[in-house]
Amino acid sequence: MSLPNGVNGYHAKAVILLLGQIMLAHEEWDSLRAIAELRQIGQGNRDQFLRDCEDGVFDGIFAISRTYDSTEITGRFDQELVNVLPTSVKYVCHNGAGYDSVDAEACAARGIAVSNTPGAVDASTASTAIWLLLGALRRSHIPSTALRAGNWRGGMELTHDPENKLLGILGMGGIGSAVAKRAVPFGMKIQYHNRKQVSKDKNTVGAVYVGFEELLRTSDVISVHLPLNASTRGMIGAREFDMMKPGVVLVNTARGPIVDESALVEALENGKVWGAGLDVYEKEPIIHEGLMANENCVLMPHVGTATLETQRKMEVLVIDNLRLAVLERRLKTPVVESRDSGLGTGEEVKL
Repeated sequence: MSLPNGVNGYHAKAVILLLGQIMLAHEEWDSLRAIAELRQIGQGNRDQFLRDCEDGVFDGIFAISRTYDSTEITGRFDQELVNVLPTSVKYVCHNGAGYDSVDAEACAARGIAVSNTPGAVDASTASTAIWLLLGALRRSHIPSTALRAGNWRGGMELTHDPENKLLGILGMGGIGSAVAKRAVPFGMKIQYHNRKQVSKDKNTVGAVYVGFEELLRTSDVISVHLPLNASTRGMIGAREFDMMKPGVVLVNTARGPIVDESALVEALENGKVWGAGLDVYEKEPIIHEGLMANENCVLMPHVGTATLETQRKMEVLVIDNLRLAVLERRLKTPVVESRDSGLGTGEEVKL
C-alpha cells in the first residue's frame, strides 16, 4: 500500500521525527525504517526549533515522537509551537501518561492527533506511590539520614503503621486503581474520588466512591493520581488542607502543580500534615525550601517511571502508535482531546 506523506499526496515512506533519545527499544525503533524515514533531534533549544519550523526545515514530517525530556529541546508543545508546525504533521506521539507538556486542544485545532502511554506506567508509578506512602507514615527519612551520618536512629520517634488506615485516592484511573490493589495487602481501607464512579469490574478491591470534600475530611492518607489541567491546577491548597484530618499523610506522584506547595509547607509546619511523600513538584526541578528542610517529607526527583521495564514498555507503546499512524492513520492510545475531536481513530481520513 502507499503511505502518507501529508504534503505532496503519497510516496513510498512517511517521515517520522524523534525529539529526544530512544533508551531501550532500539530494535523496535529501527523496525520502523521499513515503513518510514526516521529523523532525530537530540539537542537544541526552543528558539532554534521554532525558527526551523518557520524556515521549512521540518516540512514533510508526518509524525513526531517526543520524549518527556525533549521539553528541554523544544519547550512545551504549546499553541505557539503547534501553530508553526508544518501542515504535514498529523500525529504527535508523546512518551508519558501525563501529557500536560502538550497542548492537545491546540493540536486538535490543527487536525493533529496526540497519543500518550496509559497503562504502561501504572505498575511502576503505583509502586512508587506505595513506597512514598509507607515512607511518610514511618518517617523513614529521619532514621535513614541519621544512620548515614553515624547517628544510628537519630531523633526518631514512634511512627504509624498502614493497617486500618483509610486511604483516599484522588483519581481512580489506571494508576489509582493499581495503588488501591497494592494498598489492600497492607490492611488499608480504600475510598476514592473520580469524575465518575468506576465500574465494578475495574474496582476489584471494592473501594468506596465519595465526594471530593468527604475524601479530604475523612482520609488518613491521601494519594493524588489526577492529570494536570485547568481544573486540577492548585486543586489542593490552604482551604483543602484545612478540611483534612489532623495528622493526614499526603502522597503525590501525579503532577506537582496540583498541590499548592506553600500551603503544604504550612500544613507540615503546623502539624496538620503528619508527613508527605512526593515525586513531583510545583516548579520542578526547583523544590520549595520548606519541603527540603522538613524531615517529615520523603522526596524523590520525579522518578516514578524510571525503571528499565517501564521505560521499555513506554517506548514500545509510542512505537506502536507511530506504526499505526503510518500504516492505518490511527492511534492505539489517542488522548481524550483527540478522541473528542474525532482524531486518531482512523475515521477522520479514509484511505
